[in-house]
Amino acid sequence: MSGSDPNPLNRRGLLTAAGALAAAGAAASVVGPPTAAAAAETGAATGESTTFGPVTVRQGDTRYESLLRGNNFRFVGRPDEIRVVGSTDQVVRAVADAVRSGRRVAVRSGGHCFENFTADPAVRMLLDMSPMDAVGYDAARGAFAVQPGATLGHVYRTLFKGWGVTIPAGGCPEVGAGGHFAGGGYGPLSRRYGSVVDHLYGVEVVVAGQDGTARAVVATREPDDPHRDLFWAHTGGGGGNFGVVTRYWLRSSGARGSDPSRLLPAAPREQLAYLVTWPWDEKMTQQAFTRLLHNFGTWHERNSAPGSPYAGLYAILIPMHRRAGGFLMTVQIDADIPGARNMVSEFAKAVTEGTGLAGQETWLSMPWLHPTTWPGTGEPGNVGTRRYKIKAGYLRRSFTDAQLATIHRNLTNSSGTPGGGMLLVGYGGQVGAVPADATAVAQRDVIMKAVYQTIWSDERDDATNLAWVRNFYRDVYADSGGVPVPGVVSDGSYINYPDTDLADPEWNTSGVPWHTLYYKGNYPRLQQVKARWDPRDVFRHALSIRPSA
Repeated sequence: MSGSDPNPLNRRGLLTAAGALAAAGAAASVVGPPTAAAAAETGAATGESTTFGPVTVRQGDTRYESLLRGNNFRFVGRPDEIRVVGSTDQVVRAVADAVRSGRRVAVRSGGHCFENFTADPAVRMLLDMSPMDAVGYDAARGAFAVQPGATLGHVYRTLFKGWGVTIPAGGCPEVGAGGHFAGGGYGPLSRRYGSVVDHLYGVEVVVAGQDGTARAVVATREPDDPHRDLFWAHTGGGGGNFGVVTRYWLRSSGARGSDPSRLLPAAPREQLAYLVTWPWDEKMTQQAFTRLLHNFGTWHERNSAPGSPYAGLYAILIPMHRRAGGFLMTVQIDADIPGARNMVSEFAKAVTEGTGLAGQETWLSMPWLHPTTWPGTGEPGNVGTRRYKIKAGYLRRSFTDAQLATIHRNLTNSSGTPGGGMLLVGYGGQVGAVPADATAVAQRDVIMKAVYQTIWSDERDDATNLAWVRNFYRDVYADSGGVPVPGVVSDGSYINYPDTDLADPEWNTSGVPWHTLYYKGNYPRLQQVKARWDPRDVFRHALSIRPSA
């Protein structure tokens, strides 16, 4: 159920230049270097060999407390057992055990779910998929196989070292592939190559039938695949909804032949990165601030169509609360795109036009793999205390003037914290080349993602931080019931940034249900898939797909 964490902030709410650029950059026979699990990378698991697990950890075990937490330390469950699994067969047995005993089961791969989906008190069995992290080429299927416990950094390194290819996934290397892929993951290369699910060929999923029998099913995008609906549901339907994904296969649509190096996008040779920071000082007036955000939005309105010459440029504007002292913008682009540096310079000029602001600039050029996987992990806070609340919305155009004024007011109020702020993330480009119903990702004509967040370390500050970010979000969408209702400007939200407030009538007064905000017109079809493949609703959480009648 892991999402993609775009957050490059450290616990002080500011970035080092290296950390910022890392966050912005971070996304026949076996050919290339063999992987340890190469022999296991074909088909459903039947007699699959493994060197790990299963391991069952219960309360009282010295390992129990260490294995409870995901990335957000606000949520800590107390399951009867944590089943650490190493193969598809082990997952089948674990799901069968859970169904037979009537225990609620949840799945964790990288642990980056923003809400408590895996730490709900009702969960009695937690499946830890982290040992299932193999990445390799499956010649039998003509596609790259990725297990759900593989982190994005591991996926990038393996694909690049072995075949010189990559995928347009997230920029934080510690996010697990499991939930990120299923939720329609995106990242620094998505404007150029689309969503990661646009390169998904197949999935292996452990499902539970009406009689409670657990089994592994392989579903692909092939038109004649009888399980194709299950495949489609995993192209943006979100994690923890239909079963347990035990393997993904990746091959770009339209890719042909048996040469693995031609089956996914070629990885850039070198990345050109640009960072600019601005202080919150007397020059950062409301007019300058709102003009800056407006310019960022209107540039994306004009340069985010599929095939745009600027589709290779990926930018994140990160306005922090005034108490943080300043904020920044990061930009990255493939250095080999003709005129790459001029493109970035023109973009930076367009964003600051009419603001009177002159920030401190840093340019860096590095081999692509370096900023993609190091330094930094993209973890919010520090390694000891990670508490945060994330809210999000899609944008089809720039915020209105009233919304920009609201953003300024909330980022300069007295109730904000140094860890509070927002991110405006460039999107669009090739993402928009895919019809809204071709995958479960319905928001295909958007140009940006807005992320509202607050990060803190002390449990005693929970209420203050939650109130601030919730009020901030509600204020921005005051004209549409406190949430980003699809319309001219907004287009709902992103399921990999789950926010249970959208299902809470206290915070969503729009009359538009949470599932419309996340899935729009694709929700009825997702319900049908749910009813077929998880008729007992074994796999559920606060924002899970509800089966159709």
